[in-house]
Amino acid sequence: MPLPESAPSRDVLRGTLDMLILKTLSLEPMHGWAITQRLEQLSREALRVGQGSLYPALQRLEERGWVESEWRPTDQGRRAKYYELTPAGRRALGAEAENWRKYVEMVDQILRTT
Repeated sequence: MPLPESAPSRDVLRGTLDMLILKTLSLEPMHGWAITQRLEQLSREALRVGQGSLYPALQRLEERGWVESEWRPTDQGRRAKYYELTPAGRRALGAEAENWRKYVEMVDQILRTT
């Protein structure tokens, strides 16, 4: 389904999700379901990330070397793929967060222009 004209571009949305996943993983290694739960919790239920967005994002981040994964048992005894931030991922998070702040300031400046 195409995005409405008023929606942010797919690149902005994808980059934002990648940054939020990196931030979530900066707290501790997690499996996919835990990542989605933490994002929902931190956003006060405003952000819901589906599997169709989460797993491609995790794959992108892994391909870039920003996260690494390994199979481990969960607290419930099931096997799950846990993702962990790499040192390169930590640096990328810092850069992405700074870029995001600049982007938000730029958009805010434009919106305040009369």
